[in-house]
Amino acid sequence: MMISKDMKLMDLLQRYPGAEEILARHGMSCIFCMGASMETIEEGARMHSLNLEALLAELNRLQEGSPA
Repeated sequence: MMISKDMKLMDLLQRYPGAEEILARHGMSCIFCMGASMETIEEGARMHSLNLEALLAELNRLQEGSPA
C-alpha cells in the first residue's frame, strides 16, 4: 500500500516509525503538533509550504524499505 496524501499524519507516524525523521527534515514537527491526529499529509505539507509530491516520494521510499 502506497502512502498517500490523504493519510492522517498520526496514522503515518504510528505505522512507519522512520517517518518522524523524514517529516522533521522537512520542517514538520508532527509528533508535537495537536493537529497531527486530524490533519492529512497533504494538509501538513500545505501548511508548511512543502512540495507534496517530493515528500510523498521520500515517505514511500521509507515504506518500501529503501533508505530515505
